[in-house]
Amino acid sequence: MALGFTVFSWRLLDLQVNRADYYKAIATEKHCARQTIYSRRGAVMDVNGVPLAANEPVKTVVVDASVVKRPEILLDLLSKHLQIPLAQLQEKLTRQKWDATENKMRPAPYIVIKREVPEQVAEALRTEAASKNLRGLVFEQDSVRVYPNGNMLCHVVGFVNRENKGVEGVERSMEDWLKGHDGFRYSEHDRTGKEMVAFRRMERPARDGASIRLTVDMVLQDIVESELDAAVKQFRPKMITCIVMRPGTGEVLAMANRPHYDLNQRDGVADESRKNRAIMDMIEPGSTFKVVTSAAALDCKLVRPDTSIYCEHGHFMYGGTTLHDSHHGYGDLTVNDIVVKSSNIGVAKLGIMLGDQKLYEYIKRFGFGDRTGIQLPGEIGGIVHPPRSWSKISITHIPMGHEVGATPMQIISAMCTIANRGKMVTPQIISSISDASGAVLASYPPVEVRQVVPPEVAEPLVSALKEVVSKRGTAPLAHVPGFEVAGKTGTAQKTSPGGGYEHGKYVVSFAGFFPADKPELCALVIMDEPIPGSTPYYGGYIAGPVFSKISQRAARHLNLVPKPEFLKVGGSLVENQRGHGL
Repeated sequence: MALGFTVFSWRLLDLQVNRADYYKAIATEKHCARQTIYSRRGAVMDVNGVPLAANEPVKTVVVDASVVKRPEILLDLLSKHLQIPLAQLQEKLTRQKWDATENKMRPAPYIVIKREVPEQVAEALRTEAASKNLRGLVFEQDSVRVYPNGNMLCHVVGFVNRENKGVEGVERSMEDWLKGHDGFRYSEHDRTGKEMVAFRRMERPARDGASIRLTVDMVLQDIVESELDAAVKQFRPKMITCIVMRPGTGEVLAMANRPHYDLNQRDGVADESRKNRAIMDMIEPGSTFKVVTSAAALDCKLVRPDTSIYCEHGHFMYGGTTLHDSHHGYGDLTVNDIVVKSSNIGVAKLGIMLGDQKLYEYIKRFGFGDRTGIQLPGEIGGIVHPPRSWSKISITHIPMGHEVGATPMQIISAMCTIANRGKMVTPQIISSISDASGAVLASYPPVEVRQVVPPEVAEPLVSALKEVVSKRGTAPLAHVPGFEVAGKTGTAQKTSPGGGYEHGKYVVSFAGFFPADKPELCALVIMDEPIPGSTPYYGGYIAGPVFSKISQRAARHLNLVPKPEFLKVGGSLVENQRGHGL
């Protein structure tokens, strides 16, 4: 008996003392687990707090196969509630894991059955499993990203992938703020798999992601989107883009593109529909670019607004090619009227006066060829070739917006610069960032880039742009009743992949701001290859009316006070438009 007790005592000491750490590690591995506490991704809201991207609570259904005693009943229950075929569930539950401590395969302790299970479905499954006393079923709290507005503002908001990481739009550009940081908890479970709360160990709570408030106003966004849908129905363009900004601050109040897509139904969506054309499309700006050339000539004091330029009656030979004014030949035009009538020849002569280097310098000063810096991913800088790459006729074509690749954001940014009397500001899409308690972590005040031209140069240009939206100009259809509007039309013939320009294919646009003397809103409408039908193929006819409709509804929403003297534009529309430039 003494010898027997000696052997048992030695074995007991060996287990309790010599090999205590080894068996403690085995026990810990079997009964203790490190549980991740998932953080909630921050919300995205418009400027008024309307949710644009939010989290919907869901469950992840997990099975611990090592404690399952009645797999057949459990399989039937899972198939019934989760709508998963029995064969697929059987394959999952028979998975095994190598147990290094026992040197053999064991049932896997963590098998994900289904993610993103609605709360009510998970609760019904939990209740029935409890009533049948089934072990091994675990429900982990999770969330799924939802977009309440569907396709509205889709190119700005963007979306997340299956790993809950931002892929496009604000979801991507603000990923570091939105994602949050997961926590963890060490806990012990009994033999049935239930957590023993009293034995919880170290725990670090999750830190939820910050919420992003945009500058976008969803009421204005809805106005823009509905008018774009109407324009698509009428003109059937390949694409259409609209941006609405507040010139003084650079805040983007609305941004929309067609084609678009539903953020909640992304499977099978074409890449072209996911493209944010406002910052990724590169086009020749056409006649909207003439404000750059005119501002440069005025700033260099080569001309005054009333300086007369001979416009060759519509035919100007330079560098072996003939430059035309659209459908009408002009004799002498003042610099003011070159903008009002949109004379190609007149602005080309201003470009010749400036010379290659000066013209290039002002193009860059207006921001062309560089990204604007808006807080959205994928923005391109466009193309502005240096003078050494210009041909001998470039000096006449670039001043009227050819041989330059610009994004819609660059075009409206340049127009906002004129509206600000020469001051360029950075476009902003983010208003502020706040934590879960609502405390503001970061804000984005207006950022002035530079004074491109002095106010005394911008002011005469504003006067000319006012006349563009009159019976003398190219865009009386862009008139906004009750407000004085300043703006510029654009009709750029599309370039051919093989060189030259494609016959009958145009990009038409209108960029304008109002009230002209104290601008509250600046908007740009661009259409690619619209089918005008009986409507003339000019920006004033096609894009101008869309600008007008958007602006009228926007003015009412923002409670802008109209002035009686600007309620009407006199003259016949056909008389106003016929014979004017592009």
